[in-house]
Amino acid sequence: MNKVTAREIIKTLETWAPKSFAYDWDNVGLQVGSLNKPVQNVMVTLDVVESVVDEAVEKKVDLIIAHHPLLFVKLHQINVDTPKGRIVQKLLKHDITVYAAHTNLDVAEGGVNDVMADLLDVKNHRPLIPTETEQLVKLAVFVPDSHLEAVRDAVSEAGAGFIGDYSHCTYQVSGEGTFKPQEGTNPFIGEQGRLEQVQEKRLETIVPQSKLSKVLQAMEKAHPYEEVAYDLYPLLNEGRSLGIGRVGRLDEPISLQDFADKVKERFDVPHVRVAGKMGKTVQTVALLGGSGEKYIHKAKSSGADVYVTGDMTFHMTQDAVEMGLHVIDPGHHVEKVVCVKVQQYLEERCNKDGALNILVSEVDTEPFTIQ
Repeated sequence: MNKVTAREIIKTLETWAPKSFAYDWDNVGLQVGSLNKPVQNVMVTLDVVESVVDEAVEKKVDLIIAHHPLLFVKLHQINVDTPKGRIVQKLLKHDITVYAAHTNLDVAEGGVNDVMADLLDVKNHRPLIPTETEQLVKLAVFVPDSHLEAVRDAVSEAGAGFIGDYSHCTYQVSGEGTFKPQEGTNPFIGEQGRLEQVQEKRLETIVPQSKLSKVLQAMEKAHPYEEVAYDLYPLLNEGRSLGIGRVGRLDEPISLQDFADKVKERFDVPHVRVAGKMGKTVQTVALLGGSGEKYIHKAKSSGADVYVTGDMTFHMTQDAVEMGLHVIDPGHHVEKVVCVKVQQYLEERCNKDGALNILVSEVDTEPFTIQ
């Protein structure tokens, strides 16, 4: 059974949530340890607190993937008499690597905020605070007729060919390709020193810049030619909008009371804090995982009736209510909902031969208890 390295696992994770998506102030990526080490047991967690590290030691975990960075605040010393220093010491002693995907996983499609929106049945959602628009590239590759389907499927599965909610979007046109294999070549078709004429298809598709490398690798693997002929064209078309938070609509209006109950149930929290008139109906929902109080004006200007986010303070909540924006605060810890999504993503893409054991931490890192 082949050994998988931490670097291979993280490379796969970063195709979904590239570090370039993260905010400048954020500390994402490797926190402790080495990415070159072989990995068998992976644990996904929201936070890296000492009880989580103890769990990792007990379960012989090699790699911890966390949402919240362990080293969010810069360390000036590693004092093992402090809680943070003790955690770092324990991780190094047991050779446990820690990696964090924070605001990049908030921004990523299918990440924290999309999981939250989907759990609440918020439809047609878009970023609440756009951070960038993804660049698009046109790929045109020349393929012999016999391998058209294989190449088309390969690039599509790697992330090419998405237009809105449609996948495998390509265009093809027939033509005749020519080439003369030179000395030292091993041509799939033809002989060295002889001009060949082959019926080929020009296969065109659209590729997000962030997935271009993966698409080209898939294309070359599926293509039969020793040297693949292809062209890349930068496009002025706007790609998908990326950003943190989401805003969308429920299928039907619902009372604030009923929606608060839904938030509580779907996020599996013992309570939520609600500000606004409980009998009022809401339909347009803005949400943001983690601490989102500084974006109340964005939520209001987006047309939202209600804003779901954590860590709301007294005066900011008053301001939101005065603006006519209802608020539901389920706490910061609801970001835990993304852990299972990360586990599923890695299972599908990194664990095809069963070499890995990918688990979600069973430690509850919520610091508050409701009495």
